Amino acid sequence: MRKLRALDITLVGMFVALMAVGANITTIAPFLQVGGVPITLQTFFAILAGLILGSRLGAIAMIVYTLVGMVGVPVFAGFFGGLGIILRPTFGFIISYIFVAFIIGRIVEKKKSLPAFIIAALIGMTVNYLFGTNWMYYAYKLWAAAPEGFTYKMAWLWMVPPLPKDIILSVFAGIMAHRLEKTVLSKGQFKNLKRAS
Repeated sequence: MRKLRALDITLVGMFVALMAVGANITTIAPFLQVGGVPITLQTFFAILAGLILGSRLGAIAMIVYTLVGMVGVPVFAGFFGGLGIILRPTFGFIISYIFVAFIIGRIVEKKKSLPAFIIAALIGMTVNYLFGTNWMYYAYKLWAAAPEGFTYKMAWLWMVPPLPKDIILSVFAGIMAHRLEKTVLSKGQFKNLKRAS
């Protein structure tokens, strides 16, 4: 496995910062929360991490983001940080970002067309929803205090409000990242950025 270059470390740090900003949009608009699930830009930035950094660096960025938050830095939604995040029903969404970035990166490393970027972004969004929502459901059932009459259907209904936003942002991320691939990432120091380890 090749060592991380200064550019790699810089880009990983940049995406950790973007994830922290995206997680806390709800501090500006507190009403953007449905059933305890914050409507944030984390999914958007996790998708961009996979599209721009590739599978290896994208996943590393998401792992670093998760670890930074778990050691106490307030980078999660609501400026939360610490090991207590593990017990929160929404922790599954945070874990999913690692898989989202990795899977998306794998797809675009093999094919760099615009449709591939958009499809990869939508697949990543789907992974985020499937992993995060199922984790949330079982968290509520097994250790968290589930709301009255909580069901599996209710868990998915909570995901309906942010879905249009995430679909639109996923498509936008695919278009934007593809444009960057053609104009910036295929040149100079960025040329081998997404080369597989």
